[in-house]
Amino acid sequence: MTADTASRAVAAPASTTREGRRLRVGFWVAIVLVGIVLAALTAVVQGTDPAAPRPLDPTSTTASGSAALVRVLEQRGTAVSVTDTADGIDGGTVFVDDSDGVLDATVAERIGRTARHVVVVSSGGAGLEALGLDVDPAVPVDGDDTVSTASCGIPAAASAERVSTGGWGYTVQDPEAERCAPTGSGGATVWGLVRTTTPGGDVTLLGTTSALRNDTIRTAGNAALALGLLGDDDRLTWYTPAVGTPDAAPTLGELAPPWVPGALALLALVAVAAGVWRGRRLGPLVVEQLPVVVRAAETTEGRARMYARTRDRTHALDTLRVAAVRRTGRLLGLPRSAHVDEVVRSAAQATGIPHTRVGAVLVGGTTDDDRALVDGAAALDDLERAVRRATSGDRTTPYTDRPGARP
Repeated sequence: MTADTASRAVAAPASTTREGRRLRVGFWVAIVLVGIVLAALTAVVQGTDPAAPRPLDPTSTTASGSAALVRVLEQRGTAVSVTDTADGIDGGTVFVDDSDGVLDATVAERIGRTARHVVVVSSGGAGLEALGLDVDPAVPVDGDDTVSTASCGIPAAASAERVSTGGWGYTVQDPEAERCAPTGSGGATVWGLVRTTTPGGDVTLLGTTSALRNDTIRTAGNAALALGLLGDDDRLTWYTPAVGTPDAAPTLGELAPPWVPGALALLALVAVAAGVWRGRRLGPLVVEQLPVVVRAAETTEGRARMYARTRDRTHALDTLRVAAVRRTGRLLGLPRSAHVDEVVRSAAQATGIPHTRVGAVLVGGTTDDDRALVDGAAALDDLERAVRRATSGDRTTPYTDRPGARP
C-alpha cells in the first residue's frame, strides 16, 4: 500500500504538467481552427471578384480568352453581341458561358424554351437540368490530347473530324442524348460533347472548351467545331451570367442577413484578443520570494484535518508510513531511490526485529478504526527509535511490539 501511494505521489506532478500542456496546445489549435473557419466564411460571403479576368472572355486576347473566335465569326458575317442578362438575348444562336455554374434555373428554362440553338459551357448546377441535360457534374479533363469525332451525330463535331479533349467531361445519364469526344474507358468514360433536343430546338453541352481558346483553337479541328456550333446563324448572343447579376442564382452572401459580415469581423477580433490574452502568459516561470513563511506543521495539520473530515484513516496512516520509510532509509544510509523492501530488510538486519514485523509496521494494510490508526502511528515511532538506537550502537532498550503493527 505504501509503495503504491509513493508512486502516485511522484507521478502526480508529471501527470498534472502533461495535462496542462495538452490544454494549452488544444487551446491554440482551437484558435487556429476558428481563424481558418472565419477566413473561409468571409471569402464565401464576399463572393468572387467580378473584375477578375475569366477564361473564354470574348474580348480577351490572352491565351485563355476567345477574342480570336469572335473576330473570325464577325468576318464570316455573324453578328456577335455580348451580354450578362437574359434580356439581352435577341434571337439566333445563344452561347451560355456558365463556367461558374451560377445560372438560375428559371432563366435557363426560359432560354431553352425560346432559343433555337443553345451552346452551353458549364461545370454543373441547376441550369443544366433546367435545359434538359441529364448529366452528372463535370470533371476536369487536362492535357493536349485529341480524339476523333468523325462518326459523331453532332454535325459540327463530325465536320471537325478531330478535336481537343481539354476542358470538362460529363457522365451522361440520358440514353437518347448524342455524345462525342470521349475521355477514359469503361465505366470511367466521360464525354466532352453532349446534345439533346428542347421545345425550342436543341442544346449542346460543350465540355471541350479548348476549341474556343485563343491558344488552342488552331489545334486539330477545334476551329471547325467552334465555327460549326456558333456560326450557323447570322446572330450570336454571347451570354455570360456572373455572380451578382440578375440572372445568377443567389449566393450565400446575398442570402445572408446584412449583419453577418460585421458579426464575422467581430468574431475575428475576439479570436485575436483571446490570442493576445493567452499569449502574455507564455514564457518561463519566474521564482519569487513569498512575503510570508508558512510553517511545515501548518500543512501537516491541514492535511490531518482533511483526512479526519473524510474519515480516511488508511490514507492518513499511509502518509505517516511514507515519511517513516524515508527517515528510516536515511538513518540506515540508504539512497533516496532505495525501494521500500530494501529499507525493510536493512531495518530488520540492524535492529534484529523479524523481517515480517518490520514490513507490517512500514507497509501494513488498511486501517479500520481510530484505535488502529493510533497504534500504527505508535508502532512507527517505536521502530524509528529502534533503528536510531541500532545505528548509534545503543541496544539497551528492547523493541516493543505494538498491537497496531498488524501484517
